[in-house]
Amino acid sequence: MHSEQEFDLIAACAFGLEAIVRRELSALGIDATIGESGRVHFRGSLETVAKTNLWLRCADRVLIRVAEFPAADFDALFETTKAIDWGQWIPADGEFAVTGRSVKSTLTSVPACQRAVKRAIVDALQRDHQTQTLPETGASYPVDVALLKDTATITLDTTGRSLHRRGYRSAVTAAPLKETLAAAMVLLSYWKRDRPLIDPFCGSGTILIEAAMIGRNMAPGQSREFRFQQWQGAPRDSLLQLRSEALQGVLDPLPQRLLGSDTDFRVLRFARENAEAAGVTADVHFETGDVRELRNSRRFGCLITNPPYGMRLGRDWEIEELYASLPNVLRHLPTWSFYFLTAYSGFEKILGRRADRRRKLYNARIECTYYQFQGPKPVADAPAEVAPKTAGDKTTDATATTDATATPEATAMPEVADTPRPAPAPPATNRPYVHAVGEAAFGALPEKAEHQAELFATRLRKRAKHFRKMMAKRKITCFRLYERDVPEIPLVVDRYENYLHLSEFERPHDRDVAQHAAWLDLMAATAGEALDVPKENVFLKRRSRQRGKTQHEKVSQTDQKIPVQEGGLTFLVNLADYIDTGLFLDHRITRQMVREQAAGKHFLNLFAYTGSFTTYAAAGGAASTTSVDLSQTYLDWAQENLEANGLSGPQHQYAAMDIGEFVRRHRPGEVYDLVVCDPPTFSNSKRTDEDWNVQTDAVPLLNDILKLVRPGGVIFFSTNFRRFKFDTESLGASQVHEISKQTVPDEFRNRRIHRCWRIEKGVLNAEAQSTQR
Repeated sequence: MHSEQEFDLIAACAFGLEAIVRRELSALGIDATIGESGRVHFRGSLETVAKTNLWLRCADRVLIRVAEFPAADFDALFETTKAIDWGQWIPADGEFAVTGRSVKSTLTSVPACQRAVKRAIVDALQRDHQTQTLPETGASYPVDVALLKDTATITLDTTGRSLHRRGYRSAVTAAPLKETLAAAMVLLSYWKRDRPLIDPFCGSGTILIEAAMIGRNMAPGQSREFRFQQWQGAPRDSLLQLRSEALQGVLDPLPQRLLGSDTDFRVLRFARENAEAAGVTADVHFETGDVRELRNSRRFGCLITNPPYGMRLGRDWEIEELYASLPNVLRHLPTWSFYFLTAYSGFEKILGRRADRRRKLYNARIECTYYQFQGPKPVADAPAEVAPKTAGDKTTDATATTDATATPEATAMPEVADTPRPAPAPPATNRPYVHAVGEAAFGALPEKAEHQAELFATRLRKRAKHFRKMMAKRKITCFRLYERDVPEIPLVVDRYENYLHLSEFERPHDRDVAQHAAWLDLMAATAGEALDVPKENVFLKRRSRQRGKTQHEKVSQTDQKIPVQEGGLTFLVNLADYIDTGLFLDHRITRQMVREQAAGKHFLNLFAYTGSFTTYAAAGGAASTTSVDLSQTYLDWAQENLEANGLSGPQHQYAAMDIGEFVRRHRPGEVYDLVVCDPPTFSNSKRTDEDWNVQTDAVPLLNDILKLVRPGGVIFFSTNFRRFKFDTESLGASQVHEISKQTVPDEFRNRRIHRCWRIEKGVLNAEAQSTQR
């Protein structure tokens, strides 16, 4: 081989990357065509071999095609290989290991094919070099024989170690992404060097490091050696010149650092070491962070990532929860574009929309799909909006003003000129901006969302005006303001003085997950604006319909309790952490009934929750109170409510236990005059042996409770189960009256928000009392 000789060359790459490799070759001024899977064909000299090994980011190897011929049997394979002038390719002392593979061919035994080719080359070299000895002590000339549909292609490998081994990654994670695939992900995106880039699952940092090298025009093969350098006639001077020109062509550091985050702080140490070895430390920043907390104030950025797949057998609930959270995260980046490489099945379904583009790629041997969600086109001269960083804000530090009208196919070439449409500007108020469909990849809302917001605001103002005088006259500051009044806005709005608590009830709609989250934010902001409540005082919860044995869980961990007034008493409510706030507004009248009857009575509160009934009973002059609940957290809360009203004391007892167990353990002489029993509809707490179902368990429990009640005593029993059927005849009580109409407050549109009964234990006559004694 000599430097001026032209060869048939092949850039071998992973399946799915052929078009990208062809574009890379085109950017180097080399014409190329895509051949069979994983191969891109072109022609060139040994200098071309040097240039392509140095600059190709997405190819694995650069091969010289020595011959291609039909080989349906071993004789054809052996004789045709032997006829090749191997003397011009391999010197007499050259080492030539033979690798091989066979696909859809008659010759299926790869080792046998390798042996046949090896023997043929040995015979040919002995013939061409006029020698009987081939010591194979010189430079290595790796030979590969590939049989596809009975056609043999014999190649020489000029690369050696795969081109994905750049030399900077000495520390890797358990499942590293190959550098060639990471580079392809960047080249398939709309990212440019002056745009923000985030990888929230960065691992050892490969995607960001490859992006930084692309942005700075750093040759991926600059720090490594290649197999052909040891060959006779290798263009060593040309390679040195190419390396020198590559160093001179390196661009200044990126105008803003690329951001990578991961929940595992240990892998970030590897990422920083890799970035330092690649020479891009100034261009990337790694920090510990959860994708669910991701926010960024920059515009027109790209998120490119390779999230975990969850390849375990069965369902991986952690992975499902992670993916389900993504739409709500991505909608907070309305002018960004998003790129995910994942093998997770149902990815588009769980995100709620189809990708704008998708491409099948392989990460190692795992078949993956590269999903591309395109955001709006940037404005060419749009000033960046720099917002101050806040705690937990994953923001980069520069602006992005580039034209994304070029297609991904053109990313390795100069940008295509176009006239982009203006991107949406942020709102001037605190209300979330309603991105029209097509303006944002996630969270874009149709125009009817604004119409719904106007309807909602109008209804809230009307209701607020209606209740303002009435509630002020009654000295009521916590009440229900809105209850699904407009069918297409299925929300409940409760006012707790200068706070709003919004709950959403599941109803069918045509919004995807991200759109629905944006819609809820819009409604919450609309409520605060319409009622003149500060944004930080508006809380929104999603109350999913309970199915089967599901129960409402804690939704946050702020532990922020706010004091509010009701009936001249103070109650602590938590509007952030729980679906229920700690004070059921629909029981306001029932609580007052308890206070009016509590004087001098021994009061028992079963399923006490946060003790609001206990507080009312104590304020009404109860001789003693006993609050029973399985949750010690709630009982502590109940004690705080009593203390907030100066009502604590030894006469108020608390029992953290199962209600049934408490009733069974009661001692003779422990009797109560007034009882409140407000059980949940269903409970499957792990701290009890049996599940609770109000329909089947309420009457037996009430009969047991009656044994604890003094003759003439009263039980207030309430349930939220609308279909509850009360078998009063099975209850050993003298009087049972449903008082639901009297206990549901006027402002509740849902008059069946709860059902309530007053149960009275009969007074024994003298003969019965004597017998009892």
